[in-house]
Order: sequence, then structure tokens, then C-alpha cells
Amino acid sequence: MAGFGGRRERDRRRVAAVCVAALLLSCAAYAVTQLARGGIDPADTAAVLGLPLAAAGLVAAVAALRRPWQGTDADQVRQWAATLAAQVGENESKLRHQLLGGDVRRIDLRYALREVPGRPALAPPSGRTFRDADSPGPDHDIAEYFRAVRPRRLVIAGAPGSGKTVLALELVLALASGRSEGDPVPVRIPMAQWDTSHNLSGLLVDHLVQALDWPRQMAGRLVAHGMVLPVLDGLDEMDPPRADGSPDPRAPRARAALRHLNAHQSGLDAGPLVLTSRIAHYESLLAHEPLIDSALAVVAPVEFAAALTYLRDRCHDRDRWQPLLDHLSADPDGVHARALSTPWRLGLTATVYRYHGDPGDLLALHDPGALDRHLLARYIPAATGPADGDASPPRYRPQQVHRWLHHLTGHLTGTGAAAYPTTDITVHGLWPLAGRRTVRAADALLTFCLTAAVLPAAWLTPRPGEAAAAVLALAGASGLAAALALSPSRVDWQKRRIPGLRKPFVAGLAVNPVLATVVGVAAGIGTGTALAAGRPSAALAAGTVVSWAAGLGAGFRFSLAAGLRGAPPTAVSPPVALRDDTVYGLFYAVSTGLFGGLGVGAATALLLEPVTGLVVGTATAVAAGQASGCSAARRYLVFLLCSLGRLPFRLGRFLDWACSTGLMRYSGPAYQFRHAELQHWLAAHPDPVVTPPAGP
Repeated sequence: MAGFGGRRERDRRRVAAVCVAALLLSCAAYAVTQLARGGIDPADTAAVLGLPLAAAGLVAAVAALRRPWQGTDADQVRQWAATLAAQVGENESKLRHQLLGGDVRRIDLRYALREVPGRPALAPPSGRTFRDADSPGPDHDIAEYFRAVRPRRLVIAGAPGSGKTVLALELVLALASGRSEGDPVPVRIPMAQWDTSHNLSGLLVDHLVQALDWPRQMAGRLVAHGMVLPVLDGLDEMDPPRADGSPDPRAPRARAALRHLNAHQSGLDAGPLVLTSRIAHYESLLAHEPLIDSALAVVAPVEFAAALTYLRDRCHDRDRWQPLLDHLSADPDGVHARALSTPWRLGLTATVYRYHGDPGDLLALHDPGALDRHLLARYIPAATGPADGDASPPRYRPQQVHRWLHHLTGHLTGTGAAAYPTTDITVHGLWPLAGRRTVRAADALLTFCLTAAVLPAAWLTPRPGEAAAAVLALAGASGLAAALALSPSRVDWQKRRIPGLRKPFVAGLAVNPVLATVVGVAAGIGTGTALAAGRPSAALAAGTVVSWAAGLGAGFRFSLAAGLRGAPPTAVSPPVALRDDTVYGLFYAVSTGLFGGLGVGAATALLLEPVTGLVVGTATAVAAGQASGCSAARRYLVFLLCSLGRLPFRLGRFLDWACSTGLMRYSGPAYQFRHAELQHWLAAHPDPVVTPPAGP
């Protein structure tokens, strides 16, 4: 019976909505018709138009009174936090799988507390990544260790490639899966993207909006209620090192970030957070800007037994690997055993010699730097080569892959949208890589040509000169708008299926166009009456039609933007972000172009001739559509055209393939290189290194 009653209530609401919409449209149509014919006095206009507005206000008031209770603000935020935790778990699980080389075998990293000057936090002396039946011991796992820190401010530091990001990922996944209702959600944020003119709260909100697709208002409330635990990854990546590769002790961006972190509070205590950094960079900052009330946990080298087990599990041909494995077993304290004591080098070695080559070649290298150069020079050919027994040719040649990836590193050195080095590659933000002026000029030219394509039809009108001038003016305006346009915001089209958002979206599509039409008609009547000179009826009708069409289009657009504003249902990936941007841009372009072109074309037809109205309306539709939508997708297309020869035309497909091979990784709606060492290697080598040196 309850379900039957609910259906009856929904049916009554649908009937009421249809009746109200019909009443509003009827009143608006009657007002336009009578005003165009001069059938009612101007004094009666307000009364006629006031009826639909009053009805709309009544509908809104009744809907507000009948809206069910949504709970307190804190209840809502806790519900959103549960959604955020699921989203974080999905994102970070994929990233961990990529960092492990597509494997499930984890390396149990150990770390120890190191004393720091100032006001250190209380923390256990040591810990490990995880504990299970195969790894017994008294040490805390990473989640238990963090919960034992007082106050909960933990710095994870270590040597390059020691597994700091992997350890931070394990912490995020453990806290997200084991959280209670009131616990904050750990969110990992690459620190290279932090604009330090904003404080930590601003960084958290921006990351939720840009990387995880949360509406800004909801993100702000999550942060304000303390439901986001910042896990800040890569303090050492905020400032470039000195010429010799050593950390810059000035590090202006890193020091500014630490000042923001020191100001972060939770009530009367220091605010909880997690920070990762290379140990040399963090130690260089301790004398100038230490992170107060924090514990410093330094990641130890991978234990010999764990490293040997990892290599044995990953090798496919034991005979090829046996000389290296025997040497490591015979000399566990030697140069090679120490060099292969980081997760990055272990994974690199396993990938390079996975199917081909002789791992015993490493025995001729007695310096960690030489070993890194040897492995990195062979990494791309090994990652892009076919699997053992696969006779199909590779999709891309290793030389192409190397040069394309090298070109992309130029976007991460401050030549992109940000004026500082970063780690994230967003395809819509890559266009400055081809030259800001070049891409803007090409974008403007393409937009101008698309609008000017209507120009030949101007000579079919009785007034070809005036029609051609109007088309050229519209083409010039659209080209200028394209040159100055920013990327439009992204809307997740999948949100329309969320039960909590489906009803507002559908209701908005029904009500907003009607309300916008009424407002548009009223504005058109006022404008037409004020401008009526000599032809009052035509001017009145033209102004009303333009405002009606513009109002109807604005209503649909408002419904899309407002109705799809809610918590994201799934994790955001770059292909989804690109698709949603394109779909959203097309919707804006079609809606604005259709209604704008219809309004201007109809008005021109009423004032001049139908053929002229058709030409001008078509040009308006093309210009308005390009100006209001598809600017990001169009600029991305222009960027690809301007980058031919330096990047593949199907760049998104290439980057997705690079993620599948382990060269790149997903980070929300952006791409990142799998490791900073690989990024730095590619940035320093425009061409593949065929024969790297075998010594230091």
C-alpha cells in the first residue's frame, strides 16, 4: 500500500506540473499575441504576465514546503564523506596496481622514527607496511602507526625510489576502508600542483573539485567539517633542485607550503595530516621551516630476503635470472644488493628483463647511478615490447614513445597553465605546449572560418551587403571569443542516474525553461516597446521572440548545470573527463546555437525578410554555439593539429596505452609519469640512449 500511495503521489505531482506548465505557456502566448495585435492596454500587460509568475511562485513555495526533511548539515556531510571514501578507494586501488607493475605482490616496507629538533610528535619507534600471516611481528602496520601518532601529523621520508608514495597509498587505502562514520577521509594530493597563494583548505577544496569532480559548495563543506585528511605527496617536487641535483635550501614554494601546514589546526590541536618527501630535501628545510608537532618516519631499504623473493616471483625464465640471483644470495651486503634495495629499482629491473635480455649484465655495473642509467635506457623498449610468445608487432615504436614522452615533460616544467613545475598532465590543459600564441591564433582562425562558411548564402538574400556584413561581424566576434576562451567546467553526465539528483534534474528540465520563457517574454516586451519606432508591432514581436528563445535556451542550460550538481558516483579518469567535457560542450553549443539562432533569425525575418533571417540566424547559431560550448574540445583539437610530428594525433589513446604498459599512471582526471625518476630521465634525454655507459 505504501508503494501504491507513493505512485499515486508521484502521478498527482506529474499532473500538477503539466497543468502549471501549460498555464504558464498559455498565459505567455496570449500576452505575446495580444500585444503584437495591440489587443490589450499596456496597463493590463503586468496583470497578464503577473499571473504565470505568481503561479510559478506558488509552485515553488508548495514544493519547498513539501520537501522531505534532509537531516542536519553534519548528517549530510557524513553521507558525502562515505561517498568520497568509496571514490578514493577506487582511485587509489587502481594506482597501486599500476605502481606494482600490474601485479598484486606487495613489498613490506619498514620504517623507523627519527628524532627531529623542535616539537616532535609522540610515535612508536618503528613500523611496517602491513601485517598478515606471512609477515608476523610486533611492529604496527601503517594505519595503526598513524593512529598511534599524537598529534596525528606524520612525515614519511626516504631516499629516491624508496617507496614513499607506495607507503602513502597503503595508508590511504587502509584508512579509507577501515574508517568509522565520523572519521575523516584520507585524500592524497600531489604537492607539485599546490598554488601556495592559497592555504591548505583552499588546496583541499580545489583538489576535490578539479581532480575528484565534486561541486565546490559540497567540497567546501566537507573541508569545513574536518572530513578530509590531507595526504600530501611530494614536498621535494615543489621546487627544482640546484644544478648539481642537490636540494635547494631556499625552496620558496616548499617553505610556503610548510608555513600553511603549521597554521593548520583542528580545534586547539595541530591539524592532522600526512606528508611525504625525500629525506635530503626535508632535512634541508628543517633548520628553516620545520613541520611542528610532527613525527618523522624514515623508510628503510628493502630487506634482502624480501627483495630476493620479489625478483624470484617476477622472473619468467629462471635460467636467465639465475646468475644475478646467485650473486645476490652470495653477497647480500654487496653493491648490487644495496642498489636493488628500493621498490623502484626492483620494479624497474623486473620490467626491463621480464621477457628478454640477460639480468647478469647488471653485475658489470658497480655504481647505483650507472645501474639507473642502464635500466632507464632499456625501460621503454622493455615496457612497449611484446610479451613472451606474442608475435604481433608493437602498437608504437620505442623511439616514437621516447620522443613523445620527452615532449610531454615540457608541460611539467612550468610551461603549461601553471608557472611552476607540476606532475599532472591534463589533456585539455596541454595546449600551451604548442605555443600559446600559435594555438590561440589557430583556434581563432578555425572558429572564424566555421562561422564564415555561411557567407556564400548572403548573396541569396535581397540585401547581400547587409547580410554579409552581419555574417562577417559574427565570425569576427566568435573568433575573438575563441582566442580568449577558457575551458568550460565539466559536468558528469552519469549523475543524472543518481536517485537523489534525478528528480531535481527532471523537474528542472520541466520548470526552468517555462520560467525562463516568462522572464524572456517580459524582457522582450519591455525592450520592444522601448525601441519601437515606426514599426511598433514588428519591433515588439521581434524583441519578444529573441527574448523567448534566449530564455528557453537558458532554462535548459540552467537545468543541466543545476540538476547534475552532486556527489560524483564514480572515480574520475582522464578518458571519462575528456568525454564529459566534449558532451557537455556539445550540449551547450547545440542549445545556445539553436535557441540563439532561432531568436535572432526570427527577429530578423520579422524586421527584414525571411531569407535574410535564415542566413543571419544560421550564422548566429554557429557563432553562439562555438562561443558557449566545445571551446575546450576545439582547442584540444587545434593543439593536436599544431603538434603534428611531435605528438600522436590520437593522444588520449596513446596515454591510455602508456598507462597500461606502466609508463604512465592515472591520477584522477590527469595523467602522471609512473615515477619521478622516469620523468626526469625523459626530460634530460630528447632522444633514446642506445648504448648507455657501463660505468660511473
